[in-house]
This record gives sequence, C-alpha cells and structure tokens, in this order.
Amino acid sequence: MRPAITVRGRTFKGVRGFAGKPFHPPLTDIPIGAYVIAAVLDVLSVIGGKRHTWSHEMWHAATFLFLAGAIVSIFTALTGFIDWLRSSEAGTQARRTANTHATIMVTVTVLVIVNLALRLNGYHTHVTTPVGIMVLSVVIAALVAWGSTYGGSLVFDYGFNVETAGDSPVWHQSERDVFPGDHGDDAA
Repeated sequence: MRPAITVRGRTFKGVRGFAGKPFHPPLTDIPIGAYVIAAVLDVLSVIGGKRHTWSHEMWHAATFLFLAGAIVSIFTALTGFIDWLRSSEAGTQARRTANTHATIMVTVTVLVIVNLALRLNGYHTHVTTPVGIMVLSVVIAALVAWGSTYGGSLVFDYGFNVETAGDSPVWHQSERDVFPGDHGDDAA
C-alpha cells in the first residue's frame, strides 16, 4: 500500500503537486461535497420551516459548508489553472473540455460568493434558509456536479495530466512493492 501514497521518487512540480500525485483532483472533493451537502441542508431547512429548531441548525451548517468550500476552492482553482496552463494545448478536444470545465466552475465560484454574501447578511436574522438562497444553493449544487463531470472526463476519458505506468513492474508478478522511480531491476 505504501507505493500508492509515497512521494519518494516523484518529481515535485510546484503548485501542480508531484508527478503522479497532482494537487488539483483531491482538492476538488471538498468544494464539491460542501456545495452539494449544503444544498441538501438548505432544502431540509426550508422543509422544516420555523416550527423545527433543527431547521435553524441546518441553515447555519449550510453556511459553514459554503464558507469551507469557498476557502478550499481558492487552492483548487489555483492548481487547476496551473494544470490548464501546463498540460493542454490550444485547439485540442482536451483543451475545449478543460475550458468548459473551467467556465462552469468559475460560474459556480461567482454564485457561491453571491450565496455567501446573502447568507452572511441574514445569518443572525433568518430562522431558516430563505427560499431564494435555497434555490441558489440547488443551482450551485447542480452546476458543480455538471462541471465536475467535465473534470472527471478529462482524467478518465482523456488521461489529462495522468502519468501512465506503461509497462511498469507493478503489473509483473512479484512479492516486492515497486516505488515511483523504481524499475524493478533490483527485485529481491
């Protein structure tokens, strides 16, 4: 299991991460999860209404999730932008897909900022999630799911920024783990 999580033998590529272990993909999980779960909490808050105290808690929890997602998305966007600059060429299908992914995610980010501004303005005065904010949250969740589909397509369909093993010794029968940079020559 250690070879899968080690950085030993991997080339450091700055903000992009390490060869075979880029920073962007794992960072995406936090904003995506935060925005989708926050939308669910907002819907539950609206359904619960003023008669249930848990509706108030859902409203506040969704606000914290949007805030956490927005903070992590700063680093997610930075690493994604660097990947885009260094890993794709203009005029290719991969670049067009990356541009679509980026456009949707920038739209999500703008909507998240609007959502947070509205939330923080009424954080202490609203008992439950206002319906308008709930609708905006659901739109954000739908857009982030749509945009992440393009990001996943870049990796799984096009192999974007993926370093393939090729004829790596990890596919040969052996009792010895092969770490990045090893060629299997000194198998014990």
